[in-house]
Amino acid sequence: MQVYRNTDLLPPFRNAVLTIGTFDGVHTGHQQLIARMKKRAAEVNGESVIITFDPHPRTVINAASGIRLINSMDEKIELLAGMGIDCLVIVPFTEKFAQLSAEEYISQFLIRHFQPHTLIIGYDHHFGKGRSGNFELLKQQSAIFQYQLMEIPAHLLDSISVSSTRIREAIGEGDMDTANHLLGYTFFFSGEVMEGNKLGRTIGYPTANLAVTEKFKLIPGDGVYAVDVEIADEPDKRSRAMMNIGFRPTVDGSKRLIEVNIFNFERTIYGKSVKVFVKKFLRPEQKFSGLEGLRQQLAEDKRRANLEI
Repeated sequence: MQVYRNTDLLPPFRNAVLTIGTFDGVHTGHQQLIARMKKRAAEVNGESVIITFDPHPRTVINAASGIRLINSMDEKIELLAGMGIDCLVIVPFTEKFAQLSAEEYISQFLIRHFQPHTLIIGYDHHFGKGRSGNFELLKQQSAIFQYQLMEIPAHLLDSISVSSTRIREAIGEGDMDTANHLLGYTFFFSGEVMEGNKLGRTIGYPTANLAVTEKFKLIPGDGVYAVDVEIADEPDKRSRAMMNIGFRPTVDGSKRLIEVNIFNFERTIYGKSVKVFVKKFLRPEQKFSGLEGLRQQLAEDKRRANLEI
């Protein structure tokens, strides 16, 4: 998959079959749309082209919304590349871009840069200043600019919308069974290993404390999880682990932390990036009467994590 970040440096696409969206999650609904795109591209001997935006438009238009995203842009690129898309164009979403009229959006953006053969768009797609552009305008303009217009079926569009919302809710609630089912893959995030207070090693469960630097990345709700991890310098090797997200009430913690105990692992990995695949919610975070009670519970958590993964 070719990735482009500057619309002024795009190559001429061959019979571009084009769709536009945030594709947050790249979940099972998106995957059905991608399959349709690829089928259409094969029919017209064309290239499948996805346009997405960075940052997410809602962070510019409605910064107060506090949106959290299922995928970072790097994660989205990784997922789309695995699905056989020919080209991904990442358009910088700015206040200036948001001020394009609907007609300018079509002529100066879509036609000028992409010359689409086929545009695949949902019936509720809106674009341009004030979201004034819609499917009907695209249909009217298709005769002028000589592109074909295909409508995403309503049931698929509804599935995409509902799934994105439900996935965000499920991840926030720690319901990884629902989230991973709707995603069609195991939800993951990355963090840098930071030095902590090393309390875990005193009870036999040393942890890697992770700092997530992606500003809008959605993180699962508080609790203990069965996970797999990949260390950046060993990307093809996954290790089993358990993760705690929360405030560590047994030791009167005051800061929300993400801590991962990697099984049968003794390396020092401070400063390294770790990718965490969140497989299963095990239990809520809870307060124990002391470290011995916590140690006993961690032994049970480890047993269950090994069974669940």
